[in-house]
Amino acid sequence: MSHPLTHSVHRFHIPVMGTGFTIDTPLKVARYGISSVVSLVDDMLIEQMRCWLSGVTGRPFAEIMPEAEDSRADRITSYLNLLDDLVTRQMEKLRSSLFEKGSEITRYFEMLPESPLKALYHKMLATPDPQEKSELQDELRRRAVPGAIDVNIMTKVDRPRMRKGELLPPVFSDALSALRGYAHSRLRSSIILSAGINQRLYGYLAEFNDFFPDELGEIKKRIILKVNDFRSALVQGKFLARKGLWVSEYRIESGLNCGGHAFGGKGTLLGPVLEDFQREKAKLAKQLQAIWQKALARFGRTALGEPLPIRVTVQGGIGTADEDNLLHEHYEVDGTGWASPFLLVPEVVNLDEFHVQKLCEAGEDDVELSEASPLGVPFWSLRTSTSEEQRVSRIAHGKPGSACLKGFLLSNTEFTEAPLCTASSAYQRRKLKALAEADLRDVERRDLHDQVVAKACICNDLAGSVTVPNRIDPSAPTAVCCGPNIVYFSRIARLNEMIDHIYGRASLPLTTGRPHMFLSELSLHIDRLKSEVQRRMQGLAVATSHFSPESKENLLRGIRQYRDLAAQLVSGQRDEFLARLESLRADLERLLQ
Repeated sequence: MSHPLTHSVHRFHIPVMGTGFTIDTPLKVARYGISSVVSLVDDMLIEQMRCWLSGVTGRPFAEIMPEAEDSRADRITSYLNLLDDLVTRQMEKLRSSLFEKGSEITRYFEMLPESPLKALYHKMLATPDPQEKSELQDELRRRAVPGAIDVNIMTKVDRPRMRKGELLPPVFSDALSALRGYAHSRLRSSIILSAGINQRLYGYLAEFNDFFPDELGEIKKRIILKVNDFRSALVQGKFLARKGLWVSEYRIESGLNCGGHAFGGKGTLLGPVLEDFQREKAKLAKQLQAIWQKALARFGRTALGEPLPIRVTVQGGIGTADEDNLLHEHYEVDGTGWASPFLLVPEVVNLDEFHVQKLCEAGEDDVELSEASPLGVPFWSLRTSTSEEQRVSRIAHGKPGSACLKGFLLSNTEFTEAPLCTASSAYQRRKLKALAEADLRDVERRDLHDQVVAKACICNDLAGSVTVPNRIDPSAPTAVCCGPNIVYFSRIARLNEMIDHIYGRASLPLTTGRPHMFLSELSLHIDRLKSEVQRRMQGLAVATSHFSPESKENLLRGIRQYRDLAAQLVSGQRDEFLARLESLRADLERLLQ
């Protein structure tokens, strides 16, 4: 069967969202040829979902206890195999259904974009000859392939593991165990590595044959790197190529105009980054191919004569068919990622009715780039979520912080030998006491206090999106890590409606005043600079300055490119686009003086 990465029938994918939002999305969309991404962070949630899905599908379930020797990896393997089995069964049922209105196979082909496969479907519909129609239907059934069940590992979420008070070997760390769990699964799909390089994890990839080409040149499990700029792609691509590992896709993500953690980088904007990839893609592939071939030969593995393809995809803030077409046609990307808008598609993404309604009602002030993540990375958060409401309530009652129920982000050893999570009450109680006793100005003390209590238990609360509606944990607080683009979508949609919106066959209503995705991203960078200026004016510390010469040049380069390409970028709204761009340029110039 064709690999969905190299023979995808859709032009978009659904990226990973939190730990729970897309944990079972493949069961909802893969049978329609749509690829989606499952987070491997939370093996406790994964085991809960395997139990729940086994129950609703009538399958036997044997719990993998946490004290088992390789419990985290085994839980992940078992869950991914379950997803694979269920999607395979769905595809068998779809292929056997009749080509009639409302059937699964009709829905499959109706949702496709215009393509040779869609043209074949239209030819079948228009064919009057029964024999030819039957033959065409058989061909369509053979060519109906599922979307990929891809997985995501945040490379820096790599906690060492303990058992009975003893530190386990490095291969049992969270990231390496998650990789092993995926590698042992039956999936033919891709692993997305995000949040930067982890040399130990990248080296561990080479321990598994599925990441190398077989005798036919097929790679069963492919590597996708999520990157913010071309330099990162080149550095990481070379590192992996030297180990005989091929990066099949570079998934470019906006540093700030995205959901979840926001890795803003040094002022890099999507337009210039996409231009870099467009210009250098062939050279990148040739350079990496030479390194990769030498490494394969050195390790005694099959060295292919034909170069393998590289895909370039992009995600972050896309909201209209015009923007999606721009990315495909002008920047020649191979695919796009649509995330936050799918939070309003309940048949695709997990979220209870209460929070779906909160998202429908959300305005720009309701979605903030917060300090909620214990990782110390800015984190997009819905301020009206139950997680945020409970965090604020605990502060008001003099009990900031929360219980540390899962411990995936344990890292701080400021007060204890065993690491604590900075969102935990155990840490915040100690830290606030130390601040109260420190020799600080009142404004500094208030600022540091606010930074401490801003941290939220995202390990547990991001799982609430699926544990609450499925009544696995009905009282769990729910954190919602939507991107800022969500505020322009204001109603619940069906899957086919969202796909029609993506492909321009119909349009979902968007809130008036939504800026172009490129201008929205630029505006977020300028807002970040303004915030830094305000902190400096108050005499407050700035952890990382974003006023470096490189950051300035990156922002100015983007503005120049957008000005020069305005007619191609937004043919129908050129004047409005340029006016907003000039206003943002003026804001930036004032900040840089």
